[in-house]
Amino acid sequence: MIPAIRRAAEADSNSIRVLVRHAYERYVGRIGRRPSPMDADYGRLIDRGLVHVIGDPIEGVIVLVPEADHLLVENVAVLPASQGHGLGRRLMRFAEQEARGLGYDEITLYTNERMIENLGLYAHLGYEETSRAAGEGFARVYFRKRLAGGHGDSQSTV
Repeated sequence: MIPAIRRAAEADSNSIRVLVRHAYERYVGRIGRRPSPMDADYGRLIDRGLVHVIGDPIEGVIVLVPEADHLLVENVAVLPASQGHGLGRRLMRFAEQEARGLGYDEITLYTNERMIENLGLYAHLGYEETSRAAGEGFARVYFRKRLAGGHGDSQSTV
């Protein structure tokens, strides 16, 4: 059975914090500090309706922030034990659907340059690197994906 994606509820905040900690803890030594998603206020993000989860119990999370001209994937994380089963890809496809539903033709995201696995993954999913810059004290790599059916002319590959 394919797990459903749903909007996170207040009762999910502790499970989300635990999931994010497990998903990101391997990067702490590589980056030299906790990645910013580990310190996010998930209760506030849930209250704003920005968080969606997959699985029961929760195996993945995505935080989607509507911006003026695009949808920002602020965080996507899957429990290490659940990685490699397509949950992250499903969450990213969901983000594209949400972006289209909100009238956007572009999704953006960023990752830490030391999370080298993500650089190839996002390129494989059709994202193009747009820049590298420091953000909140992190060395970040910024990506975007133009969505079919909008003003961009690239096709979705997810």
